[in-house]
Amino acid sequence: MDGTESSAGQPGPAERSHRSSVSSVGARAADVLVYLADDTVVPLAVENLPSLSAHELHRAVREVLRLPDIALDAFALWLVSPLLEVQLKPKHLPYKLGRQWPELLLRFTNAPDDDVAVDEPSLQFRRNVFFPKRRELQIQDEEVLRLLYEEAKDNVLAARYPCDVEDCEVLGALVCRVQLGPYQPSQPAACTLREKLDSFLPAHLCKRGQGLFAAFRGRGAKAGPGEQGLLNAYRQVKEAVGSDGGCEATLGTHYHAYLLKCHELPFYGCAFFHGEIDKPAQGFLHRGGRKPVAVAISLEGVHVIDSREKHVLLGLRFQELSWDHTSPEEEEPVLWLEFNGDSEGMPVNKLLKIYSKQAELMSGLIEYCIELNQAAEPAAPQESVPGPQAAPTSSPPATQRPKLRRQGSVVCSRIQHLSTIDYVEDGKGIKRVKPKRTTSFFSRQLSVGQGSYTVVQPADSLEQG
Repeated sequence: MDGTESSAGQPGPAERSHRSSVSSVGARAADVLVYLADDTVVPLAVENLPSLSAHELHRAVREVLRLPDIALDAFALWLVSPLLEVQLKPKHLPYKLGRQWPELLLRFTNAPDDDVAVDEPSLQFRRNVFFPKRRELQIQDEEVLRLLYEEAKDNVLAARYPCDVEDCEVLGALVCRVQLGPYQPSQPAACTLREKLDSFLPAHLCKRGQGLFAAFRGRGAKAGPGEQGLLNAYRQVKEAVGSDGGCEATLGTHYHAYLLKCHELPFYGCAFFHGEIDKPAQGFLHRGGRKPVAVAISLEGVHVIDSREKHVLLGLRFQELSWDHTSPEEEEPVLWLEFNGDSEGMPVNKLLKIYSKQAELMSGLIEYCIELNQAAEPAAPQESVPGPQAAPTSSPPATQRPKLRRQGSVVCSRIQHLSTIDYVEDGKGIKRVKPKRTTSFFSRQLSVGQGSYTVVQPADSLEQG
């Protein structure tokens, strides 16, 4: 298994992995449980499970759910546990990979042996990492939209998709509309929202008062900041009017609106991987240590997210980076990301080192995403959703203007929080680095002329020093 055949990473927000997806195995027959994003189960009675491919199981799920053909591309089967998640390619044999799960954990995680021994994956029907957002916006089938909505909602509530407060409130309001119906001024909405607040907002926005003062807070107490913002956004959810002038918006309309809002998040639809990066040196003793991060990879690029603070540290489109991975014996595997920057006004190639046993998977997924984008370029030269296919050669039309980013937004890069190796050309020489370098370390990047990433070249006659 390599990165071009699957994507593996850290577990998602709604893990059903404590239960096995194979409830019984006989010589020929087995009952297979496939979990959906809303935690419902699709039971399948299948013959000859060990030789059954992911494609065949995928088809069986679609038949049970009566999903249209678009579901073949929109969804994939995943093996998921609290320790690892893997998107299966159609040719993979889920039963075989399930039996090999301990070996996969040892290869791609740092899990203790005791955890490996008891970990068991479940089979899940989830969004396909390689499904373009532009195609998702064309979906009309309400059940397909619902499944995509449920998965996106789980990722937002679990803060796997970091969002600014304003965006959380807008998304939470759409969940309110789906679960509670249209906003009615006569209803005690504030009390209802307070009782189910964690169903609408991420946990860090649901903090309620504790201690003595909390005891005096009754049902009619004033809503907190998160509740009030959610309530205001709920009031503003628009109800689309049908052609007859009197039809209430369908749930599919609100599912679509939720997904459209999620498309503003650069890491929507990504595969997530676990890693660590070096902290910037601090204090007199220059003690830094490491920081846990999530590496999110999709058809649009790579994002490094602070796992604790829930904000983006680095976001790069594929044409903005060069990369490679190393897996030296007796050393930790590393994914290297190289990108342009500046240091005190001088051009810099910055090199970020991501420690992860999943470095090989991440590198393979980056390469595969680039191949898919390059193959799709001739067929889709006019994308309505910005993608990583090529750097723009002229100003985009008014309908494609990039959305404004709030100052301090959680989706903006925080390069100042990264500990990078900088290569600086000052006109006379280049700062010493090890190993010695006169060009980019990595040949893995988009073809010359397609991207904005450039190598900072030192003078040919000068040594590093």
